[in-house]
Amino acid sequence: MRIGVVTNLYPPVDRGGAENVALRIVRELYARGHNVFVISTEPFSGFSSFFPRLTEKHIERVYRIYPFNIYHPLRDFKYPWFIRFVWHVIDAFQPFAGSAVRSVCKEEKPDIILSHNLKGFGLQASAAIREMGIPNIHTLHDVQLSLPSGLLMVGQEHSFLNRSFLRRAYEWVTRRIVASPTVVLSPSKFLADFYRERRFFPNSKLVLLPNPAPYGNLPVSTVRQSGPLRLMFAGQLEHHKGIIFLLETLLKTKDLSFELHIAGDGSLAKEVLKRTAGDKRFVFHGFVSLEILQKLFAISDAVVVPSLCYENSPTIIYESLQSGVPVIAANIGGVGELVSNGENGFLFEAGKTDQLSGILLKFSENIDDFRSKAEEIQESVKDHTLGKYVDRLEEIMEECLNVQSGTEK
Repeated sequence: MRIGVVTNLYPPVDRGGAENVALRIVRELYARGHNVFVISTEPFSGFSSFFPRLTEKHIERVYRIYPFNIYHPLRDFKYPWFIRFVWHVIDAFQPFAGSAVRSVCKEEKPDIILSHNLKGFGLQASAAIREMGIPNIHTLHDVQLSLPSGLLMVGQEHSFLNRSFLRRAYEWVTRRIVASPTVVLSPSKFLADFYRERRFFPNSKLVLLPNPAPYGNLPVSTVRQSGPLRLMFAGQLEHHKGIIFLLETLLKTKDLSFELHIAGDGSLAKEVLKRTAGDKRFVFHGFVSLEILQKLFAISDAVVVPSLCYENSPTIIYESLQSGVPVIAANIGGVGELVSNGENGFLFEAGKTDQLSGILLKFSENIDDFRSKAEEIQESVKDHTLGKYVDRLEEIMEECLNVQSGTEK
């Protein structure tokens, strides 16, 4: 099968979760004998980067363009809100994204297109796929078709901006541009319900398909080193990921002997270093390789996911559970679909210091119990392997092609 993948970011030009999900799927499809190519973006590298060009062909073929906009999506944090507002308007209506997709597809002739996040590539790519009559399976990763930032913060659900005509106007525009892909995949029930309530994808088949876990079976340890409660935070060092909330909670939690390993980078890196300077309980690793991350899992008693924004299906939760490490997480968005209280971790109400403190103290008293059931914790994500995910994806692709050819069973 000839498969095209359209996504705003694709490794090594990436932020993390969604892009790495796309990469894993592409590589598995290629390994199964499919002919796969990717259309994505790159930072500005001269006038020629405004036109799609083949930049990588080691495994899958990757075509990249610099999106015809004010800035590349990875640089959005550098600009004030009014510049970002103009950027979103351009992103919705500029025709160059559609032209790029048409140009590459004319050469590649795909049987089907898998699309991921399109904000930052250009929403008109969706319209171009539809106009070419190519079956399209679109995967949801966040709320960016409803909120331009892609972030819905806890406590701001009913804020003036979220209830204003500006958000309704934005949704009206994105609903009509993206319209109804052949199939829409949602990794979480939360995200599926979120878009259903807002009348997105009226004629699409909506399928709940959790993201594939990053790795296969990882070795787990049922014996821990003596010492304090060892916690890990791994992810973007940004306000919405709750890193500052976590630091403040730990410092306020009395009678808790702990060690927090921080793995990641972001705009709050300097703030995190400043707040933890001189305190040996905090170990800052910065951005780490997969090898180092797995070593951190091996020494961690729990991974903390203190998000202050509505999450879809965080990769770090899959990674932790695959390592047999329990997760202590804010029960927000789709997180509660992966973490079960007392079984493979604990849930607390997002932003609630007292709840997180109580859970950490309770957990510290039962560390050995959780360590002894590391293999059971690993089993909790056994149905989310990459192989099973792509098995189901292949079935869905075949169904799409059968419907198009009129041979639906």
